[in-house]
Amino acid sequence: MGWTERQQAMLAEIGIRLWQAPEPQPASPAVVEAPVPAPAPQVVATPPPTARDRAVHVESMDWPALREAVVACRACKLCEGRRQTVFGVGNTSAHWMIVGEAPGEQEDRQGEPFVGKSGQLLDNMLRAIGLTRAEADAAQQVYIANTLKCRPPGNRNPEPEELAQCEPFLIRQIELIRPRIILAMGRFAVQSLLRSHEPIGRLRSRVHRYHGVPLIVTYHPAYLLRNLEDKAKAWDDLCLALQTLRSASAAS
Repeated sequence: MGWTERQQAMLAEIGIRLWQAPEPQPASPAVVEAPVPAPAPQVVATPPPTARDRAVHVESMDWPALREAVVACRACKLCEGRRQTVFGVGNTSAHWMIVGEAPGEQEDRQGEPFVGKSGQLLDNMLRAIGLTRAEADAAQQVYIANTLKCRPPGNRNPEPEELAQCEPFLIRQIELIRPRIILAMGRFAVQSLLRSHEPIGRLRSRVHRYHGVPLIVTYHPAYLLRNLEDKAKAWDDLCLALQTLRSASAAS
């Protein structure tokens, strides 16, 4: 029942306390817990392919795939400054294979190895023994390639990492051509093919072997343009290569 204020006061005087329902309290705001974010997926860095990994990939390529792989290659920092890659030119069934060092400025512009003055000297040297880079049969038209397919900036010397990354391309070119003789021109071509750091002067004048293929060491045409007195030695090297090939053909 309800009591008036006067009645409540009288009851209080005689010690009777009335029970009263507590006044409703405002509801506490609901505490919304923020969802615990899911842990970010861990990104595992994939290490770049090693030269050996690339070699395994390259060793089954045919000519079109190999050329495309060279054009798309970004395995070393040389790709950042090149105008274009320098793949190689000549008869893909050539008896003679010429291996040079690295593209220079003119090679980088034209996309072909051994152009400019050094290329003219090489053409003259080849013409003197009945060979050419122009269209001809496999016995006369050589195939020309470099150890590096991109120009080092400022024509500096190739670095070991650059040579290692580019080596699978050269190896596959040799495997596809299956030349009867290789002419290695210059220090870095010799180091790549023979794994030797001996000076060219000590390695020339004798027949080496690259996976069973006769290999003759000689000076790079760019070197010969600066050291005219060594042109006679380079001529002797060409004659040795010609004699070696003829002897091998006669024996087979």
